[in-house]
Amino acid sequence: MRLKVDKENDALYFRLDESSIIESEEVEPGVVLDFNSAGKVVGVEILNLSTRMNLDQLKVLQYEAA
Repeated sequence: MRLKVDKENDALYFRLDESSIIESEEVEPGVVLDFNSAGKVVGVEILNLSTRMNLDQLKVLQYEAA
């Protein structure tokens, strides 16, 4: 898994695996899902990040595994 914050493009990208992206779909304004050939979601992009949250919050990443 990878998490990338692109400050220049004001976006956050979360990649679940490295399979090839075959299709992308904007499921709501500014939220794009990337799909592989099996139709599984392999990436999530959130655009206009600064309007959705305070960018200072990105300095701390919390990770939980159950």
